[in-house]
Amino acid sequence: MREEENKPTSKKSIIRRFLNKRWALPAIYIASAALILAGAIWAQNSFNNSADNTIDKEEAAGIGNNTEEPAIEVNSNLEKINMPVTDSELAVIKKDFYDKDADKEKRAAALVFYNNRVMQNKGLDIAAKDGGAFDVVASLSGKVKKVKEDSLLGNEVEIEHENGVVTRYQSITDIKVTVGDEVKQGAVIAKAGRSLLNEEAGTHVHFEIRQDDVALNPNAIFGSQLASLETKEEAADKNPSSVGEKENPENSESKAIENPSGTKSKDDRTKEEPSDSEMSNTEEG
Repeated sequence: MREEENKPTSKKSIIRRFLNKRWALPAIYIASAALILAGAIWAQNSFNNSADNTIDKEEAAGIGNNTEEPAIEVNSNLEKINMPVTDSELAVIKKDFYDKDADKEKRAAALVFYNNRVMQNKGLDIAAKDGGAFDVVASLSGKVKKVKEDSLLGNEVEIEHENGVVTRYQSITDIKVTVGDEVKQGAVIAKAGRSLLNEEAGTHVHFEIRQDDVALNPNAIFGSQLASLETKEEAADKNPSSVGEKENPENSESKAIENPSGTKSKDDRTKEEPSDSEMSNTEEG
């Protein structure tokens, strides 16, 4: 009996002796504080992990489902000017651009003869090396400005671009675009065809690049960015005296020529007729 009665007493005495030690209470306080701090840190980490998981799930659920944001379009002003064919390696120039600064032989080769008239070629007549039909593609991205049926020119499509640039595609058939269409660079717009104006070229496309209504030499700017072409205003700011006047429709590319039926038709390819000496040199050749 006494042993059983002494057990609780001995336990109490042990606790009492422990608490009587100087370091006992500080140790208890430190241990309690450590437990409280550890608990607080654990609770905070648990909350943060839960929040992060929720955000990750929301972000993952949103991938590919946001249809309201418009796709970022490539700036067409940075596109490089391409030949209007799918593979330039398979193309051949049947008649070159008339360059007034070229030698006489090249100028003569760039003349167009039609119905007893001589005209300067204001673009490139491009054909396939094998002489067959081929797809005509947009040289640059832009908006279709004009679609015209014309037996003399062989039908025509005009596409409007930035910087006052327009590309023209003539002598084409099976036209696949209409006015107002937005076309991407390289998109098929027609097939190469024939024209009465240049029958000797066979199946081909007549291609022009114009800026502010002035015909540019395509050979000189193929591979250049559209943004690199100066507008008339930019050129005037740099050198006002060097800016040419807009071509007059009465004596430029749209000068009327007679067709076999005797009626007047406007040929958008021609400028003023070459000099008499050039005509005589060409006829002799």
